[in-house]
Amino acid sequence: METGTILVTGANGQIGTVLTEELRRRYGASAVLSTDIRHAGNNNILFEELDVMDKDRLAELIKKYDVNQIYHLAAILSAKGEQNPKWAWEINMAGLFNILEVARDLNLRVFFPSSIAVFGGRTPRVNTPQYAVLQPETVYGISKVAGENWCQYFHQKYGVDVRSVRYPGIIGYQSLPGGGTTDYAVDIFHSAVKGETFQCFLEPDSRLPMMYMPDAIRATLELMEAPAETVKIRSSYNLAGTNFTPAEIAREIQKHLPGFKVTYKPD
Repeated sequence: METGTILVTGANGQIGTVLTEELRRRYGASAVLSTDIRHAGNNNILFEELDVMDKDRLAELIKKYDVNQIYHLAAILSAKGEQNPKWAWEINMAGLFNILEVARDLNLRVFFPSSIAVFGGRTPRVNTPQYAVLQPETVYGISKVAGENWCQYFHQKYGVDVRSVRYPGIIGYQSLPGGGTTDYAVDIFHSAVKGETFQCFLEPDSRLPMMYMPDAIRATLELMEAPAETVKIRSSYNLAGTNFTPAEIAREIQKHLPGFKVTYKPD
């Protein structure tokens, strides 16, 4: 696939940090523009500050760098979103809408990350159907359901080439998590190696789907590199990995660090 410049919003986040590294490896450092609300401190990468609420600035950067693809990763995640639902909704929705409108006007390909947060408690947890009932229980999940529908609308109405997967919880060593419900599965390892007691905000038997970071990146890029005519779903594809509970992962860590302790304080 021929590419111009690839713009990544939210590039300093958990997935963005790793995704931009792989994009640079594949396409070259000069072909990937990282953006976020503040610089992460690496002066060796192509970076511009960008608030996704600023549509004019977004369009300016797209034209300046001859962008033809956007990976829109900037968002307020589940745990932080529950602390301020209105703020999370406004950023997640207005940011996506700016991306989709600019993509429509400038003929760009877009990746929108959805999430298992779209499902809620009534969705089958095993072999989850692609077209399952979506009854999210967090503002993050609500915004992702709306985002999926907007993506499908912009494709059907305007022909925007937008693609999406529903990420499970992502586990990786390369970057720190950003405030999602499944982030405990990364935080717990950091506490373990520091010799700290880990306080988990989930019940010990809360089973959630997970995926290793390299697999999530591979799935993302395979979807974005696929010919447009082979992409049949323009809301968001299910993406399956593995699953476990906080108690199970704690027991595995304790096999290597017998003194490791976990306390549970569900919120």
